[in-house]
Amino acid sequence: MKADLYQILRKVFGLEEFRPVQKQVIDSVMEGKDTLALLPTGGGKSLCYQVPGLAKEGICLVISPLIALMKDQVDNLKAKGIKASAIYSGMSYREIDTTLDNCIYGDFKFLYVSPERLKQELFIERFRQMNINLIAVDEAHCISQWGYDFRPPYLEIAAIRIYHPKVNVIALTASATPQVCVDIVEKLEMKAPREFRQSFSRKNLSYSVRLVENKQEKGTEILKRIPGTAIWYVRNRQATHQIAKALMQLGISAAAYHAGMSNADRANRQEAWKANKVRVIVSTNAFGMGIDKPDVRVVIHSDLPENIENYYQEAGRAGRDGKKAFAVLLANEQDFELLLNRSAMVYPPIDFLKRVYQCLANYFQLAVGSNMLSSFDFDLSDFCHTYELAVLETFYAMKVLAEEGFVEVNDSFFVPSRVHFRVDPRRLYEVQIAYAKFDPVIKMLLRTYGGNLFSEYIKIQEGKLAKSLEMRESDLIKTLQGIQKLEVMDYDQRKDQPQLTFLTHRYDAGKLPFNHQRIKARKELTLQKAKSMVEYAQQSRICRTQFIQEYFGEKTDEVCGICDVCIEMKKSKAPQTQEERLKARVFETLAEFGELSEQDLLEKMQKPASQSNLKLIRNLVDLGQIFRSSDDILSLQSHE
Repeated sequence: MKADLYQILRKVFGLEEFRPVQKQVIDSVMEGKDTLALLPTGGGKSLCYQVPGLAKEGICLVISPLIALMKDQVDNLKAKGIKASAIYSGMSYREIDTTLDNCIYGDFKFLYVSPERLKQELFIERFRQMNINLIAVDEAHCISQWGYDFRPPYLEIAAIRIYHPKVNVIALTASATPQVCVDIVEKLEMKAPREFRQSFSRKNLSYSVRLVENKQEKGTEILKRIPGTAIWYVRNRQATHQIAKALMQLGISAAAYHAGMSNADRANRQEAWKANKVRVIVSTNAFGMGIDKPDVRVVIHSDLPENIENYYQEAGRAGRDGKKAFAVLLANEQDFELLLNRSAMVYPPIDFLKRVYQCLANYFQLAVGSNMLSSFDFDLSDFCHTYELAVLETFYAMKVLAEEGFVEVNDSFFVPSRVHFRVDPRRLYEVQIAYAKFDPVIKMLLRTYGGNLFSEYIKIQEGKLAKSLEMRESDLIKTLQGIQKLEVMDYDQRKDQPQLTFLTHRYDAGKLPFNHQRIKARKELTLQKAKSMVEYAQQSRICRTQFIQEYFGEKTDEVCGICDVCIEMKKSKAPQTQEERLKARVFETLAEFGELSEQDLLEKMQKPASQSNLKLIRNLVDLGQIFRSSDDILSLQSHE
């Protein structure tokens, strides 16, 4: 079997070796074990299920909340000659039906679904009939209410395991605290799971924080000093254009990128950046998911991310090639205040949530009890303007309604037009004879896309077809719509609007079943995470990499030596040794907590019980700098 895995790695993915930890994760999955893999950004998570999915007989179900990423994965697999499909909001019932049939009867290897689909009867009925070889849960932190991106539909995942009780599960995430990892194992009902973690430390990535008033000036100075490709993250769309324009005027090639741009513009800018025709992409956090450009030399943030998880993922897009790279956070005192104020707004009052839900029902003219899993094009600014709602508060309200499992909102993503013949070739031929005006178009479709049109939905480009047929694109669209009316063909026209899906039947807004306790806990958690982000930016007591590792529950004595804090320590006239810093932590911790056992002291310091750490504590006791009682309790005060 081992040879098979390496063969798949080389033949399909064009790689010679597995990354660290990757092979252990894959071996665990191949042995049929439930597996939790914590692989930081750029750690090659997708191969951990794609390689076993290909090595095993049957089809791998992949659950992911990120539609754009699902589409990219499916397109990449298809480009490698692997049959893969996805089901997401915005697809017609009939297209979902056909896709699920293909996963039972066609030799498909991967089916990507958003978690909202899992309790749909149509899905469950077909899922039971599939030859499932593995269930892969991507972005698994979404299952935990202690995670930064909780999504209730993820709680449905365990319920589908009963239909394939012998099939193992792999859960993958790039950033999860120990509490979240425990929750993932519990909520997915993992049986004797194996857990694999790659260190959160990135040896080649230098983190630094610059407290400045003029961020644009400082960011430009950094770009002039550090050559190579860069990402500059900002919070709002307007800033992407302002900074990109300013950089261009200074002779630094740059392009703005955000979710409000047309798909064609976004794709062109992304490609230009990937091909090194544009040096700096100035973006909101809409940029970067699934983009594996290894040679990014610097990631600049001129606005504070909402939490350490987001910062770690975004900063981690630098230096994936293993060469020296920089993650620079530009901040000032107003930013700290702004983030804490904004985090308090993230969970608006319940009355406002009800009002927004009622306005959504009015906007789409939905009757109570109707429209479960119906999707609509959705323009937030038009919606807010129509009902005189404040945009930011409404945006947060929509996120809470999504967290509570009532709606799903996706940023605009491009879905090309698709066609599928619903009848057999004989019946289609009868239509060609009966409706001569449709004949040239049907012939051209068959000549261009072949027999697969009868078995699955095939992407088409109206512009190219119209050119080949020497007709106007608008006339071709009318003809395709005409063929569809005869019910011999499905024609789903391209869409690139954000999609809003009602995940449940439409409730009476006054009776929405909110989980008040969970909302309260999530509100507190959001504030706590914002405080950790502010602390990261303000602190200069420990190495930045170490701060991040400790945040994610990784205990370590090692410092990176290349972050701004480490460099300052090296520069200072009386440099503190590792031992001196550790001593200071011992005194600080005992001052804060009073009396602690040796084990508790190290735990509070988030340090391992290594020989060197235990020796240092004992030396401090011997020197009389800390005291040990007769029952082995340590303190700063003598117990005598």
